[in-house]
Amino acid sequence: MMRYAAQAVENRNRLAGSEITTVANPRDPLLEANAPLIDLVEAVRALPYGRPSDRSVDGLLRERRGTCSTKHLFLARALRERFPDTQPKIVHRVYRAERAQIRERYGDEVAAVVPDDGLVDVHRYLLIRVGGRQITLDVTFPGGEPWDGRSSLPLACGLGEDVAAGDNPDWDKRALEARYCTAAVREPFIAALTTASEARRCRPPSSRAS
Repeated sequence: MMRYAAQAVENRNRLAGSEITTVANPRDPLLEANAPLIDLVEAVRALPYGRPSDRSVDGLLRERRGTCSTKHLFLARALRERFPDTQPKIVHRVYRAERAQIRERYGDEVAAVVPDDGLVDVHRYLLIRVGGRQITLDVTFPGGEPWDGRSSLPLACGLGEDVAAGDNPDWDKRALEARYCTAAVREPFIAALTTASEARRCRPPSSRAS
């Protein structure tokens, strides 16, 4: 019995030591409350594009991937908690994606699923305040020039109608999608974006477009 008790204490101490080490070195800007603003934004942007199986903030954190919906929902919540002066606001843009525009931005494979007359999509991004100015943040896709902490990050969509989100951004976005989008057309578009983003992420840096 003494041997078993001693072994149990040893196992508990080893586990406790591992937990202490993990907590003492939380160098993950997504979870670290004291991470600088730039590190937080860049960490969210660096997440691979793709829907988590659970389309929620918890799913994003668990699977470490997200789309415009989950990435900006998480970022808005994190900014309100850690940097309330930024006053983040979620915005939905209803826009028409034209094939030529999509080809230029994402390549032939994604453009191939866009109908001749284009498709209507709903894109989510953020408005925040930095240095007394309102700027846009779009962290949907990894890559691009590092954020300087004061300038807007360009939107990953075309011109369209902007609609400010209310208290339930996901409900608002679903309502806009139901009103303006055709699921049979939009879903292949999202899937193609995911595939293209994954392929781009896996290519050697020297082969990626600037």
